[in-house]
Amino acid sequence: MKRSFRLRVSGAVAPSALVTSSPDHLTISFAWNKYHRMMDPYFFGYGSLVNAKTHIYQDTRPATLRGWRRVWRRIDIRDQSFLTIVPDASTHLLGLIAQVPNGDWVALDDREVGYARLAASHQVDHDHHPDLQVAIYSIPEHTSEKPTAQNPILLSYLDVVLQGYLRVFGTAGVSHFMETTDGWDTPIFNDRAAPLYPRAQSLSVDEIALVDEQLRAVGATVVDQR
Repeated sequence: MKRSFRLRVSGAVAPSALVTSSPDHLTISFAWNKYHRMMDPYFFGYGSLVNAKTHIYQDTRPATLRGWRRVWRRIDIRDQSFLTIVPDASTHLLGLIAQVPNGDWVALDDREVGYARLAASHQVDHDHHPDLQVAIYSIPEHTSEKPTAQNPILLSYLDVVLQGYLRVFGTAGVSHFMETTDGWDTPIFNDRAAPLYPRAQSLSVDEIALVDEQLRAVGATVVDQR
C-alpha cells in the first residue's frame, strides 16, 4: 500500500501538495509550482517600515538589500524631506522584509505615495524561501530634488526610523543606518513636543539620547523653527 505525505518547503506544509511515497519528478514539480503561486509577496523596508510599530504587516524578518544607498530627498507633494534609495553598487542596506497578504499592495502604496514600487527579489538577502518575491519603494529620480531649508527632516520621523533599527539590529544597526545614508546637511526640524509625523512613536530617555548623539556625530543641524 502506498503512503502519502505533504511536501514541506522551508518549514511550511505546501497546501494541497499531496504526493505518493515514491513521487515522480513531474508530480513534485506540479506540487511546488502550485505552492509557489500561493506565496504572498514581501516588501523590503529601509526606513520607517523597519519599525514594526508603524504598520500591521506580519512575518517581519531582518534582511539586506544590495546595490542601493539611502538619501534624503523632497518631492512636490510633501512639505518635508523623506528617505529614498538610489543605486549604489558598493553599498548594502540593513532592513526588514514583511508579508503583504494576498499581494494586496493598495494600503502600502497609499502610505508610500510619491514612491515607485520596484521588483528587487534578486537584490535582497533573507532567510525565507529563495524564490520569494520582494519589492522595494524608491522615489523616481525625475520627481525628487535635494532638500532645502523649507523642506526639513522631521525629527519625529527620524526618531521612528532609528528606534526601529535599534530594536531590530541594536546600536550597530543604528550606526550602519547613519553611515549608509546621505544628506545629513539637510536641516532637521525638532517637532518632538508636537509630532507632525502621523506614525510618531514614544521614545525612551535612552533612545532619545542615542538619536541626539548620532545627529551630533554627523554634524546635523537641528532647528526649532521652520
